[in-house]
This record gives sequence, structure tokens and C-alpha cells, in this order.
Amino acid sequence: MAIKGGKWEMSDKEFEQQFAEATERGKAEMTSGVYAAAARYDKIKRRLVVDLANGMTLLIPTHLLQGLREATAKELAEVEILGAGSGLYWPQLDVDIALAGLLAKIFRITDRVAELGKAGTKAASNTKRAA
Repeated sequence: MAIKGGKWEMSDKEFEQQFAEATERGKAEMTSGVYAAAARYDKIKRRLVVDLANGMTLLIPTHLLQGLREATAKELAEVEILGAGSGLYWPQLDVDIALAGLLAKIFRITDRVAELGKAGTKAASNTKRAA
């Protein structure tokens, strides 16, 4: 039996092989990527603690996070991990935060990439100057 989808077609064997390869890539990404493995609220220091799958731990003061500034310790303690670790959710507050967006904001990734690009165009080796 073949699987048909628009202009393409693949055999069951091809599908099974591609599915197995995609599953392995997904597992590798989940262990090395930036996904939440655990999350909790540190009541004493008033911060969110997020353990990532890649071994990093984020410590974020909750007053810096939109939607969490006025929350009680009890509400903050009810943090849940969304999906496969791509975000965090507080049911009583109806607040969810995507980890990718949070990290981009924390590390100002887009600004930093632009800065690095500008710096890179200024740098020139002797070979570049000669060209």
C-alpha cells in the first residue's frame, strides 16, 4: 500500500523509515535543545526555576514576567510544563509563556545577532583587504 499526498507518493516501507528517522531526530533535539524538563517557584527568593533538558537552569525573578507580577506565591507554585517542554503555564492565572520567546527576551538574541553581524562586516583579514 502506498501513501499519497498531492504530487508525492511513498511506500509503507519508506514511510516507516522516514518516521523512525524523524523520531530519532526529535529525541536528540529534546535532550540537547532548550526545553523545560522541570519548573518550580522558589517562594523564598521569589523566582521561577526552570531546569532545561540540556542541563541549564534558568532563575528568573517573577516580577520581570508579564502576567506574573501580581500573582500570589500559591498561584505561582502551580506552574505546569506545556507540551513537550516548549512553554510554561499557570492555570489559575491563564498565563502561558513560550520558552523560546522568554530566552530571546532574556538574552536579547535578536539584538545581539544584529550586533555580531555589524561587527563581522567591520572585521577584515589581510586576505579580505587584498581582495
